Amino acid sequence: MRCMRLRNIPEAKGIVEASPYVIHDPMAMRGKWASFSGKPLFLEVGTGKGRFIMELAARHPENEYIGIERYESVLYRACEKMAGKKAHDPASLMEEDARKEEEVPFKAPANLHFIRMDAAALPEVFAPGEVAGLYLNFSDPWPKARHAKRRLTSRTFLAIYEKILADGGILEFKTDNRDLFDFSLEEIAESPGWLLLARTTDLHRDVVMNAENILTEYERKFSALGNKICKLIALYEADI
Repeated sequence: MRCMRLRNIPEAKGIVEASPYVIHDPMAMRGKWASFSGKPLFLEVGTGKGRFIMELAARHPENEYIGIERYESVLYRACEKMAGKKAHDPASLMEEDARKEEEVPFKAPANLHFIRMDAAALPEVFAPGEVAGLYLNFSDPWPKARHAKRRLTSRTFLAIYEKILADGGILEFKTDNRDLFDFSLEEIAESPGWLLLARTTDLHRDVVMNAENILTEYERKFSALGNKICKLIALYEADI
């Protein structure tokens, strides 16, 4: 999720803790995710308000999806939407889009849950090979060089993903930040086991890569401002 100014939402903690869509003791599931639904498991790391992964889950009932989000003040919005409640920010630049969405009846996908946790702890929740794929959408760019290891596409985090991905697991990454995108390409190229399958620096004009694209909240916002959207798809295999 892109870095944002987080507001204190007093009710957020209670909403997240009470939500039936949140897995509250995920470490107890480590090594047991196959029994959760019996479906291939995909994660969105930094799920934000959940727009992307909700639509993805609705499109693909044959898979199981989990949205990973660190902040309760953000995750509670996804929980409220899954419960059919309004939780958008009236001050949001995307308020009009939110109103339009509310006109369409929403049905929570049965194959979607959330976990509130830091991405660095993923191997404590998922055992080797339990995850079929990862989605990273508009992650915090951490622009200062000294913070490079905190970027979710850094070699530090690629090594974390290697601990949970199955062989042949897929990583998809979208951003409007060209510097972060170029950095990500370099990190993948320098990381054994990773193979770049596809890339574009103008997703919405790429007929092939944009064919099944699901817009995130940030993607709508930045596209409206004229920013080009970059996307890459990489594959992980230990023997590469």
